Order: sequence, then structure tokens, then C-alpha cells
Amino acid sequence: MDSQRPFLYLTLLFLGFLLWTTWQADHAPKPEVPVTQQQQTTATPADGSVPTDSAGVPVNTATGAIPTDNALSTAQGVQIIRVKTDVLEFQISTKGGDVVVADLPTYPVSLEALDSPSRILDRAGKNYVAQSGLQHVAVTGLDAGSLAGMAPNHLATYAATQTEFMMAEGADELVVPLVWQGENGVTVTKRYRFKRGSFEVKVEHEVQNNSPQMWTGTEYRQLMHGPDNSERGFLMGVQAFVGGAYYNTDKYEKVSFGDMKAGLPEGEDRATGGWVSMLEHYFVSAWVPPQTEETQYYSREIKTLGVPGYILGARSPVKQIAAGAKDTFRTSLWVGPKLQDDLELIAEGLELTIDYGIFSFISKPIFWVMKKIHGVVQNWGWTIIFLTLFIKLLFFWPSAASYKSMAKMKAMAPKLKEIGSRYENDPQAKQKAMMEIYRKEKLNPLGGCLPILIQIPVFMGLYWVLLESVEIRQAPWLLWYKDLSIMDPYFVLPLIMGASMYLQQKLNPPQVDPMQQKIFQFLPVIFTFMFLWFPAGLVLYWVVNNLLSIAQQWYINKKIIGHA
Repeated sequence: MDSQRPFLYLTLLFLGFLLWTTWQADHAPKPEVPVTQQQQTTATPADGSVPTDSAGVPVNTATGAIPTDNALSTAQGVQIIRVKTDVLEFQISTKGGDVVVADLPTYPVSLEALDSPSRILDRAGKNYVAQSGLQHVAVTGLDAGSLAGMAPNHLATYAATQTEFMMAEGADELVVPLVWQGENGVTVTKRYRFKRGSFEVKVEHEVQNNSPQMWTGTEYRQLMHGPDNSERGFLMGVQAFVGGAYYNTDKYEKVSFGDMKAGLPEGEDRATGGWVSMLEHYFVSAWVPPQTEETQYYSREIKTLGVPGYILGARSPVKQIAAGAKDTFRTSLWVGPKLQDDLELIAEGLELTIDYGIFSFISKPIFWVMKKIHGVVQNWGWTIIFLTLFIKLLFFWPSAASYKSMAKMKAMAPKLKEIGSRYENDPQAKQKAMMEIYRKEKLNPLGGCLPILIQIPVFMGLYWVLLESVEIRQAPWLLWYKDLSIMDPYFVLPLIMGASMYLQQKLNPPQVDPMQQKIFQFLPVIFTFMFLWFPAGLVLYWVVNNLLSIAQQWYINKKIIGHA
């Protein structure tokens, strides 16, 4: 035990250092995007961002080329349509019907800026937009001219009856229609259907084929994101993932912006169902095709005036619409927070965008228990306290056995110290004599390690819950604790944690080795310093756990040492 417990504390210290640097990197100020870059990004449409042959998606026009900006639309007459529901504020461009801005009024940027909603989609700032459109498929015997104007891609110009839409009081749905009129009698109505209280938006492309020939085409949905300009911190660049993710054939894959350039791996670009998404801290946007359709997925990089943009998209099966008939392409767009229960209902695997990393097998059950507790107490601070009590009860008897072992070790401390002095210059003889005492007194020298071993995985799992769970973002507790996901503004909890750790050391058996004694003396100071920058919720867990451990260990020490 003398050699193992310092090692475990140092392991925990190292893990804490990694988490601290992660927290620093993730909450570091983001650099401002240069104005010149923003102007470059927005000055020219993202030409070629419709899936092409180079993106790994079959070309379906007669000439092997996608209709260009000049063929389908011009910059003149482009309007911005503003849409407001109780939880979403969209700006939709009549150019392609793209969602160019998406704000979340119920999720402010910070507690100091409650009137400033979190902005997810943002063409001007991040070149981050949700695009969708149609592609006409070539038919044998028709030339390119006869196909012109048969389908609007995301560069086409739509018409709108009004520029402002607001969900009426008492209404459960808001429909925003956009109309595109083709040259050959084809009319496409693009609709966004908003539902009260929901971050899911239904998107439709209704094709009315009044041309004299069969209409054959597909729908594509894609998310475009500009370069990741976030800072990476000073240790291995660890922070919450910013990039893409897709799901197909029961497989969830994250895709960095760099990997999008190469396209998706062969064999993973087709599936029945699935979805594509762009991830940011706490928030996600995702296109979710009908889950019974066979969908083709793709990724690529485009450049507008030298500024890269990264695309992750999904393409529907081909539809054929007879002359004089109509049919509708349907899909769903999620733009909002990573709410686990809601995401599970939208599509299989969408909840995996809540990225707990390698500790998901611990974080998920921890968060499940926390949600159950929160449903009763309605406060995340008290939820963490009751979670700590629950974990302490769960491991009460193993911990009690460990504390009994430590109490017996403390009772044996004078004998162990005497052995240490007697065999000061003979480590082998000292070890042999100590093992003889352990055998005679039926002591397990590793028995005191269990409480530390229990804390390490719970500590790591809870850290990622606090880092990734949007439910705890800006969650208050009491007094000055207005946000448990950030550091304690007055450092009260870290100081209490350091004091409790010092007191807990006094209850433990003293270290025989002088070097280990010195290490243990400095551990409370080092941990206190590190915990100054940890989220208050995590420090709260550690403080409560320490206080409960002290109470349990003090009782057992008094009971055992009192009879020793």
C-alpha cells in the first residue's frame, strides 16, 4: 500500500492535469475571423458545392455538369426571409432556400448576455449553412438544352410571398413556402415546416411536373462549414470536437474537416437511413433523410476565392414524376442543442453526437442517473450532491473494507516505523519484515487503494458529462453558483476541497518512506491549484465525496483503533 497509493494519487493528478488543459483549451477565447476572410467567404456563392463526380457522387445531367449559377439564378432579387418560433430564429435566403442563419433564443451565449442567442448556422461568421436542392437526371435521347431549368439546386432563386414569418400565439405549426418556376413548366415548392417547441424542421421539395416529359431527379441535402478557426490549447490540441459526423449501417463516424477533402471511404457512402451532421460544443446541425430510403453520402472541400469550405451531404434515390403529376421529397433538419432524449427520437444513433469520448461507457450511466435525480430535485447542483451520495452508497461496503484496512494499518504504524528504522539500510529485510506483519495481522497492503480507484473513473466520466451535456450548461446551484459548467468565481469549493484532502490524509496511515511523505504533503496544494479552474460541478462532486469519505473513515478509525 505504501508504494501503490502515491502512484494512484499521481495518476489521478496527471489525469486531472489533462482534463485541466482540455478545459482551458475548450473555454479559451476564440480568435476573431478577419474581416477580409468574411468578405471573401460571402462575396461569391459556393460554386460547385452541389455534389459532382469529383465528390464521389454519380453525375446525372446529360452533359456530366451541374447547372451553374448563371443557368439557374442571378444575384438580383435575392431576399432574406426571417422566421421566428418559440425556440428557433432562422434566416432563409431565397437563393437556393438555404438556411444562412440559425439562432437559439432559449440558449443565450452567456449569463452576461441573456439577450444574445447562441448562433449555430452563420454564413457571414463561419460560412456555416444548411443547403438542399434538386438535380435532374439525364434521360436517353434528350440533349442538354431540353433539360435546362428542370430542377433548382441551391443556387436557384425562389420567390416568397413575404419576408417575415412568426409562429402565431396558440399555433403548433408554422409553414414557410418558397416557389421556383422552371422554364419547361416544372414548378418546385420548397417548404420549411416548424413545430412549436421543436428544433426539428421538416423540409419538403414538392415537384409539379407540367412539362410534356417525365421528370427524373434526386434531392440532395448538405451542410457546409468554413475553416475551424478555434484555438487548440497548449497540450495535444485537446478540446470538444468541431467537425462532421455521419451514421450509416449501425456505424457512427466523426469526420474532421481535413478528412472531408478526401471524400468518404468506399463502402461507407451508401446506407438505408442514417444522417449527416456538423458538430460544435453543445450544439449540432443534422440532415436526417427518411430512414427507409437508400441514401448516398458524400463529403468534399470547395474553395471560394481561396477560402476553403467543407461539405458533408446526403443524396436521395431517384424519383420519376410523370408529365402532369406531382411528388414530394421529404427530409428533416435538426438545428439545436444536443438533447439526448430528443435526438434519440429523431433517428437511430443521432444521440451519439453527444461525444463523451472513451469514457462514454461511464458517462452515459452517470448522466442517466443524474437525469432521474434532477427530475425530482429540479436543480443540477443538488443533483450532483445526491449523485455523490448514490455512488457512495453503491460502494459503501467495498469502501468500508478498505477503510478498515487503512485503520488497521494506522494502528500498526508504530511497528512499521520501528521496522523502517531498524532496517533503514537494508530494503529487502525491511520489506520482508513488513510482509510478515501484514500476514500475521491479516492486512492487505493494497486495501487502501480502492477508494482512489473508484474515484478515478467516476471523476473522468463526470467531467465529460459536465463538458458535453448541454442540460448542465449555465445550470445554477445556489448563492453565486450561477453556472456549474464553469469555474467557481470565488474559488471557495477548490479551497474546501484542498482542506478536506489535507484532513483525509491525516486519517490515513503515515507513509514510512520519507520521499512519499514529502509527496503527500504537497498533494493538497497541487490539487487545490489545479481545481481552481475546473468546473464548479466537478469540484462540488469531489468536495462532497471527500467529506463523506472523511466521515466514514473517521468512524471506522475510532471503532478499530479504539480497540487496538
